[in-house]
Amino acid sequence: MMKIAAVAGLVVVAALGGTTAAGDGMEQHEVSQEQYDTLMGQCRYANTARARTQCRADVKAMYRVGETDPTLDCRTYSGVSVCGTLKLSRAERQCTKDSTDQGLPFRRAEVECYALT
Repeated sequence: MMKIAAVAGLVVVAALGGTTAAGDGMEQHEVSQEQYDTLMGQCRYANTARARTQCRADVKAMYRVGETDPTLDCRTYSGVSVCGTLKLSRAERQCTKDSTDQGLPFRRAEVECYALT
């Protein structure tokens, strides 16, 4: 009976648009529709189908549309817009290091290597 009550409570919270857990014990983070769209859109640059699927699942779990978050790190370089922390592959991390060693600013190198490597 306790399990039924707990599940029912979660269903009610979800149905009423309440904040849900993001899987890591943290509440969902509120972002604007534009920020959410950018977060979802950047998943297309993940280097494998599995990584793209995981990226979209992570965005859905971690973010919800609401007010703009002025602290979310969103940036655009070379026509590629991203927000938040990027999960870079080993090759993308090496690309970022090589690019910064050659004088490119870290933020730009990170975005370009994420999208183009």
